[in-house]
Amino acid sequence: MRLHALLLCLLPLPAVAAATDWLVVSDYWGNPVYQPLHLEEQDGKLAGIFDGDPLSGERHGRTLRYHVTDAHGARYTFEARLQGDTFSGSAEVPDPNDAQRRVTHRFTARRLPERPAGPPRTIDYAPTSWSNEFSPHRAPALTLWPGDTIRTKTIDSGGVDERGVTVALFGNPQTGPFYIAGAAPGDTLAVTIRRLQLNRDYADSLDMIVGRAQSVRLAGRTAELGKPVRWTLDRERGVGYPQKADGKLKHFEVPLRPMLGGLAVAPGFGSAPISTGDTGSFGGNMDFNEIVEGNTVYLPVQQPGALLYVGDAHALQGDGETTQYALETSMDVELTVDLIRGKPIPMPRVESPTQIMTLGQAGSLDEALRQATAGLVLWLQQDYGLSLSESAQLLGTSVQYSVPNLAGRSVGVAAKIDKARLATLERATAPAS
Repeated sequence: MRLHALLLCLLPLPAVAAATDWLVVSDYWGNPVYQPLHLEEQDGKLAGIFDGDPLSGERHGRTLRYHVTDAHGARYTFEARLQGDTFSGSAEVPDPNDAQRRVTHRFTARRLPERPAGPPRTIDYAPTSWSNEFSPHRAPALTLWPGDTIRTKTIDSGGVDERGVTVALFGNPQTGPFYIAGAAPGDTLAVTIRRLQLNRDYADSLDMIVGRAQSVRLAGRTAELGKPVRWTLDRERGVGYPQKADGKLKHFEVPLRPMLGGLAVAPGFGSAPISTGDTGSFGGNMDFNEIVEGNTVYLPVQQPGALLYVGDAHALQGDGETTQYALETSMDVELTVDLIRGKPIPMPRVESPTQIMTLGQAGSLDEALRQATAGLVLWLQQDYGLSLSESAQLLGTSVQYSVPNLAGRSVGVAAKIDKARLATLERATAPAS
């Protein structure tokens, strides 16, 4: 018998362990803290793991009492009242600024769904609301398990859907978030892009050159720029062209290459919700034109369940997104999620069939370059077992750099290596597990 079936009664438990997973939300002086709880019960005795640390305790009717001791020997005491698939109560914990003092925080917990029986699923999800923040506080759209595939839709950066209807506020509104069961801080989320399909026949852009790409002389001539440009997307031929072009661009067209400008997990504790126009170690509005069909994006999990957001579809974008807007459109999206447990990474990574890539994002190109280089060195050390000297020799002969994003408040630099250069090296770890 499962634990949740017993919560409404006071009958003694049978001598069979029941295991359940919960998400605990504690109120730390007005700030919500999210922590995973795995709870096991047998004959009224409780055991399990709370946020990575072991617990023990007892259940008496609808009352739970349990203790947690962390890796530093600090002790936490919890008491809660069960009600259906939730419980709530108080936790007595050490004061972070006074080792001799104890403080009490209220908390609630909700029971997480169990993994459906059978193989990984393919799930269709039609969004009805969108987020303009990468936030841990937004309720998940649905729960996925490692190996599951989600088929969904994105809208464009202005909040317009495939029918041309405004359904959300402008500013890169995102679909999601999706709760990835079992994901915890210190894991890496692997998102494989199975399919990106345009679902309308136009995109919007600007005749713009972003300030970071302008010389002083050029800046004096660009005051008249910034006008909207609508592009026709010929999905059958796979090309796009400006609708009202004349002069030299009258017959101009470009091959389409659909990509996702936005892909992120929720930022970690201590960070406020972040605008969907921004980037960070969690991903975000990366505008990296290698986030395309067939590639895998790796993101560092910073909250329980990771909370995956996806949006800002582009039909095509050059390096840097120098027009401020790429070819902004809506898209049908199919993604498969997986977890690499217990392997943290410091920044987003992208793997294609032919390259490995790290993405540094910072307030300046210099700092973004340093981050991307350090991230690629770490990848070579973690997965291929290279020493720092060996990594330096490999970078010196084989690294490639690109500038994915110049249009945001932060900029991005990608460091890449062709897998052909790594063919003679034995890979120390698998890319996903």
